Amino acid sequence: MNLHENDCCTTQADAGRRTLLKSALGLTALGLLGGVPALIPGVAEAAALTKEQRDRLSPDQIIALMKEGNERFRTGKMQSHDYLAQKRASAAGQYPAAVILSCIDSRAPAEIILDAGIGDTFNARVAGNIINDDLLGSLEFACALAGAKVVLVMGHTACGAIKGAIDSAKLGNLTGLLDKIKPAVEATQFTGERSSKNDAFVDAVAATNVRRTIDEMRRRSEVLAGLEKDGKIKIVGSMYQLVGGKVEFYA
Repeated sequence: MNLHENDCCTTQADAGRRTLLKSALGLTALGLLGGVPALIPGVAEAAALTKEQRDRLSPDQIIALMKEGNERFRTGKMQSHDYLAQKRASAAGQYPAAVILSCIDSRAPAEIILDAGIGDTFNARVAGNIINDDLLGSLEFACALAGAKVVLVMGHTACGAIKGAIDSAKLGNLTGLLDKIKPAVEATQFTGERSSKNDAFVDAVAATNVRRTIDEMRRRSEVLAGLEKDGKIKIVGSMYQLVGGKVEFYA
C-alpha cells in the first residue's frame, strides 16, 4: 500500500516534508483518499502503515485495497516489498487495517494472496477457518483494541479440512475441529454427488462454511457485532481459488 498524504493547505516549502506511506494493500486506489497522487514506491522511512493513514481509511476502502492487492497477485504484478524496512518501521507499533481468519493450507497464505506487507493485517489461521473462543478473542483484540476495520474470513477451494468433515474423518483432536465444520456440510444445498471426491461439492461446502463462520462470529461476539452495527467495522467473507488465484469477496 502506498499512500502520499496531500493537504490542500500545504505550502510549497512544506511539500518536502509531506508524509509518505508505503504499504502493500494495493494503493493504486489512492484516489479513495481524495486528491492523493500516484504511487510512490520504495519509501523506506514510511514502509509500514501508520495510525493516521489507517484511521483515514473506511472499511469499504480497505476492502477495495485488498481486492486490488489480489488482482496484482493474480496477474503477477505484485509490489516490490522491502520487508526489512517494513520490519523497522513497525517495530515500535502496529496499525493493521484488517484482520484475516483463514485456513492453514500452505497454498493459501493470505498476506501474499492480497499482496500485503508487514504491519498491514492481523492474521489468524486454523484448519477450515473455523471460529472458537480463542479466535474470537483474537479478532476482538484486533478490532476493538488495535483498530482494525475489516474482518475477512477466507476459505479456499479444494480444502482438506472440508473434505475431512464430509468424510467424517477421525484423528485425535482434529476430530473435534471437523465436527465444527459438519453443520456446513448438512446446510449446503447441492444437486449432484455429495462426496469429498466431487470438487464442486467440496467448494460449495467451503463457501457455506465461510458464511456460517461469519454468522457464528456475529452471534457469539457482542463486541464484533456491536462494532459492525455502529459502522466501525465490516465483516465479510471470501473464497480463494487455488486455480487462477482470485479471491471472491461476498458479504
